[in-house]
Amino acid sequence: MPETHPARRPPGELEASVLAALWAAGGPLTPADVQRDLGRALARTTVTTILARLHDKGAVARTRSGRGYAYTPTQDSPGLAARRMRTELDKEQDRETVLARFVSQLSPDDEQLLRALLDDAEPGTGEEAGTGAGAEAGTGEGGGSR
Repeated sequence: MPETHPARRPPGELEASVLAALWAAGGPLTPADVQRDLGRALARTTVTTILARLHDKGAVARTRSGRGYAYTPTQDSPGLAARRMRTELDKEQDRETVLARFVSQLSPDDEQLLRALLDDAEPGTGEEAGTGAGAEAGTGEGGGSR
């Protein structure tokens, strides 16, 4: 009889779960805290690895806590989504085409919302001026100019 293995998780599922635990906590968590909050049979080393990867990506900050670290998210969920979008845009040389295709795929409601956000933006301001969703989350990166 063939050996059965548990189904592999979709990419990013564990990172999303760890971030959700950090957002819900409202304060720094150690890997043991995250492991407990997830209520899963994950090894603490797995949780620690996920937190270290999130730290390397800039999604969490860490401070010393005993011999290890305690982690806090650097952005809220919308800020993180905006950062991912920006990261993908930064990978492309033809930004105009990427943005044009992104906008062309928006629902009419989302297109109207984007137009309103752009219309409300003050000329000459942007993330360099410390505005936008990322600035509200304390990162200086994020949702464009507002």
